[in-house]
Amino acid sequence: MSIPASSQRPACRPHVPASIAIPHPRRTSVRRLLAPAPVLTVLTGLIGLIGLIGAMAGAIPAGAQGAQMMPTPPASPPPEGKVPPPTVQVLADDVQETAVSLRDAALKGTQAWSLLSSLTTEVGPRSAGSPGDRRAVAWAVRTLQGLGFSNVHTEKVTVPHWVRGEEAGEITAPYPQRVALTAIGGSVGTPAAGIEAPVVEVAGLDALDHLDAAKVKGKIVFFNTPTDRTRDGSGYGKAVPVRSQGPSRAAKLGAVAVVVRSIGTDSNRLPHTGGLRYDQGLPRIPAAALSAPDADLLAAELAGGKPVRFRLRLGARTLAPAESANVIGEIPGREKPEEIVLLGAHLDSWDLGTGAIDDGAGCAIVIEAARRIGELKTRPRRTLRVVLFANEELGLSGAEAYAKAHAQELPRHVLALESDLGSGRVWRLESRVAVESMGWIRELDRLLNPIGAGSGTNNGEGGPDLEPLGRAGVPAVSLMQDATAYFDFHHTANDTLDKANARDLDYNVAAWSAVVYAAAELPGDFGRVTPPLPRR
Repeated sequence: MSIPASSQRPACRPHVPASIAIPHPRRTSVRRLLAPAPVLTVLTGLIGLIGLIGAMAGAIPAGAQGAQMMPTPPASPPPEGKVPPPTVQVLADDVQETAVSLRDAALKGTQAWSLLSSLTTEVGPRSAGSPGDRRAVAWAVRTLQGLGFSNVHTEKVTVPHWVRGEEAGEITAPYPQRVALTAIGGSVGTPAAGIEAPVVEVAGLDALDHLDAAKVKGKIVFFNTPTDRTRDGSGYGKAVPVRSQGPSRAAKLGAVAVVVRSIGTDSNRLPHTGGLRYDQGLPRIPAAALSAPDADLLAAELAGGKPVRFRLRLGARTLAPAESANVIGEIPGREKPEEIVLLGAHLDSWDLGTGAIDDGAGCAIVIEAARRIGELKTRPRRTLRVVLFANEELGLSGAEAYAKAHAQELPRHVLALESDLGSGRVWRLESRVAVESMGWIRELDRLLNPIGAGSGTNNGEGGPDLEPLGRAGVPAVSLMQDATAYFDFHHTANDTLDKANARDLDYNVAAWSAVVYAAAELPGDFGRVTPPLPRR
């Protein structure tokens, strides 16, 4: 997964400790006044009152009445094809009661942990194009069918097929030391004997850009950029450009290879992989990530003032593109089956661990939330569509393929959500919807307040796999998870089942089932949104 730096925003409401009692939300007298059921009664009373005032006004001498009010012109009809937003955006009592019931039932226990255990145990690592990828697709089809989803099918996606191969690194001078490193996903390999060269250290991309090419040419560039630990993952968003863009930026100045401090918040001697993007027209040079302790070691040798040399050997290679698939299952809507609320997660993972938190947890959360809604006696008004995307890690192949294949029905995608930040509890709701629909977002907020989640902004981005949908104007909601510890394990060999938490998964399912059900039941929708600016 990836998180842009812009995701760091202050919470509008404080976090509520998860250990407190969780009451059912109770409507105030104001909310009862605004609820859809009594609206006609209230309006009737107001009309009568206005009539009485008018009659009284007629009995007052004209000079005492002051200036007469101009008559209000009739409202213009809405433009063809557009439906005006509801005057009052308040969840109906029965919708709120069902959403709360779904939420509270999930807090008592769900199947999310069982689903995650099944995926990580029976499939394990599932990088794009690998045998594990094919097993994951089969697992997803079998699981969705077994849980009673409708219209379960796959949609072909062509994905890159990158293989890691053997990898090794060492400081050769002034003080020889072997280091723990791993190739960055998509990197080219080195010659069989490796590459040995002097090292030049930079703090980040800006620092590199200020160096003369003569100081970089023929050297290995070491990006020593720390990752800040943050609850919303914004520290990752700030640091990750050195991994994704650093190799090409260094190659432009004549570097022969790149090593980066792992984009992670741990101090384990386990390096973090992740993807890179080579720029067209520039040499493709090998790139690897050092574990945090080994980045410290290399920095310490450089700080000694003596020339430092490093040897890097990578067996990475890119094979011919392979066939994978998006896996889709649905809970058909009862009244508006053509309108869709999309629940997304990505099925692929990196090859080092078993992909438990990235993004097995997301797969388990969205499947279980949709399953529980589908078991209601009365299904929601709109269709719930679970999409397990292929190849998020190396280029969003599945997301782009889905947007292309479903281009004609994207205007009927009422809302999209993605779970791709591990199993941390939801602590804030972010949105990207039409401004006139913000009343509905505040209603969704209220469903989550009792379990410790506050209101966010309307500048949310949904998730990586929702980017192509956002470009088409599809509104999105982000159920922001606590990422404080997520980047300790993300993209490492430590991304295993024990790093997820069963109780936290239940809390995620509780939040997802309440919000998704309510969104699928709304009498209105979330409008269309202006596509976000493209990422650099």
